[in-house]
Amino acid sequence: MSDETKLIAGILLITVTTIEFGGTFLLRILSGKYPEFTDFQRSMFRAGHAHAGVLVILALVALVFADQAGLSTPIGRAVRMGFAATPVLVSGGFFGAAVGRGRTRPGGLIALLWMGVFVLGGSLITLGTCLIRAHR
Repeated sequence: MSDETKLIAGILLITVTTIEFGGTFLLRILSGKYPEFTDFQRSMFRAGHAHAGVLVILALVALVFADQAGLSTPIGRAVRMGFAATPVLVSGGFFGAAVGRGRTRPGGLIALLWMGVFVLGGSLITLGTCLIRAHR
């Protein structure tokens, strides 16, 4: 396992604690402790939390594959950082889009979600292609 993968994996594992905290916040919201949140906001918070957990797991798995793909240093760094940034961007987009009193439609921070979608897509295509090429 490369040193870069170890560093990014360590950081990702530590960020799981923020997802845990988000889960406790979400439970308080869904149990009615914050009645001021709209149904839209509750849905966005739920989606942000779920995506964060799944995308961190995907990032950790992708890091292992990145070490096996024969990536050049700059491409490897970009792919690893792309997978690490995706959970932040996507979940941040869900949460950020829901911020604001009485919000019932996404706010401007929904752009973070779309940035995350494109970063994830690029990282997936690059890593997948490099793994297929390394197979030969």
